[in-house]
Amino acid sequence: MTHIMTKQDKLEELYQLRAESQAGGGEARIRKQHESGRSTARERLEILLDPNSFHEVDAFVTHRATDFGMADKVFLGDSVVTGWGTIDGRLVYVYSQDFTVMGGSLSEVHAQKILKIMDMALKTGAPVIGLNDSGGARIQEGVQSLAGYAEIFLKNTLASGVIPQISAIMGPCAGGAVYSPALTDLIFMVKDTSYMFVTGPDVVKSVTHEEVSFEDLGGASVHSSKSGVSHVVGENETETLLLIRQVLSYLPQNNMEDPLFVPPADDTLREEPKLAQIIPDEPNKPYDMKEIIDLIVDDGYFYEIHADYAQNIVVGFARLGGHSVGIVANQPAVLAGVLDIHASKKAARFIRLCDCFNIPIITFVDVPGYMPGTAQEHNGIIMAGAKLLYAYCEATVPKLTVTTRKAYGGAYCVMSSKHIRGDLNLAWPSAEIAVMGPDGAVSIIFRKEIAEAQDPVARKAELVAEYRQQLASPYIAAKRGFIDDVIEPQQTRARLINGLEVFQNKRDSNPPKKHGNIPL
Repeated sequence: MTHIMTKQDKLEELYQLRAESQAGGGEARIRKQHESGRSTARERLEILLDPNSFHEVDAFVTHRATDFGMADKVFLGDSVVTGWGTIDGRLVYVYSQDFTVMGGSLSEVHAQKILKIMDMALKTGAPVIGLNDSGGARIQEGVQSLAGYAEIFLKNTLASGVIPQISAIMGPCAGGAVYSPALTDLIFMVKDTSYMFVTGPDVVKSVTHEEVSFEDLGGASVHSSKSGVSHVVGENETETLLLIRQVLSYLPQNNMEDPLFVPPADDTLREEPKLAQIIPDEPNKPYDMKEIIDLIVDDGYFYEIHADYAQNIVVGFARLGGHSVGIVANQPAVLAGVLDIHASKKAARFIRLCDCFNIPIITFVDVPGYMPGTAQEHNGIIMAGAKLLYAYCEATVPKLTVTTRKAYGGAYCVMSSKHIRGDLNLAWPSAEIAVMGPDGAVSIIFRKEIAEAQDPVARKAELVAEYRQQLASPYIAAKRGFIDDVIEPQQTRARLINGLEVFQNKRDSNPPKKHGNIPL
């Protein structure tokens, strides 16, 4: 006699299947995950999202492969957990790859689950956060898994600039597993436990005969300081996930919204007398631009991006009078703040992120020019510098600029000058704006006069002082209207906040086109 399932029986079946889905690869594999210093896919979502806000979808999906013994390796939900939740009450869509299920490998249905979430995010205009912990394409499924990756890459590209996309690398990610993160807006890594590489150490050894560790090939330290692939590194998984929560507070939900305004506790008219003491009297003496940033922004808090990469330029998020802003600043404490290949690419990428999502850009300028030398020229400083120039020219968000000291040559033009649609261009009295530095200019213009002088050193010093006064003073540029105002340093915070409020409804546009051809 056939047993007819009661409503209670059906509920029990649901509870059983849900428990099976939530168990992932089982206790043994979960224990192994913990022993490697990593959390499970679901544990990570508990840290990332507001308590009890996660709603899972596709918990009962299973793969469809039967070859190579796959018919006997079936896990509910397969190797990724997908759904939505909230961060500080704001909707986000998430996927968290489950390494306890076949190494988090991407199957056809794994890809379909991610694509479904991304489609939902695009329809509702909310960010997507991917927690990546995958060995790559599932070999047993062959081209079907590769097709899944390609479809995710396409969706990443179509979503770019429409909704924020954030990737966290929570374990070893190889091959196709690294390209989706590379297409997203921000990549977070975990110190000592996350890795990214196109080919792993074994393949590298077999092809190039190099012996290299996981960490040295593609660890967080490598990608945060050398390659620039990673934007932010957390000390551990919990810190990394909390840093993601934090960065979302500076971003809007989508490209049609403005970032959140947070009423400031910090006085918007606050003056900082210390600012007047930071710039050294000696024009070639370094100082830390981050000191200036910290004194100006709300509550002295600056969320730095790419902190260990191309440190001669500084980028990151902050608030000014409650407004979310992106900050780009030359760093005189590193390589005199010169622009080189890495710095140009770093800043260009960040500027375009801000422009995508309606975040005003504040630029602090102290730049002696572009880095000279054969290494820079042969590796494409011209193209890299053009990337930065293109990004600033293309950006239509409010652009406010403060020149604290040097702004020489082409680097003056590039760093959000009035000529490339800077909205408010301010300068401190210590600013020097010229075709080149006074020392170099005098050496060229007065070469013969200096050589014939009774005291060449003294004569050159006189001419340098004269040049600085006549051609490098901020008032020369101010007379032309290229600088809107020369201000006292302590007034910088109040003037920038006022500028943000004045230009918050600014309207600017680029000519109609499919897209520009940025010099890649």
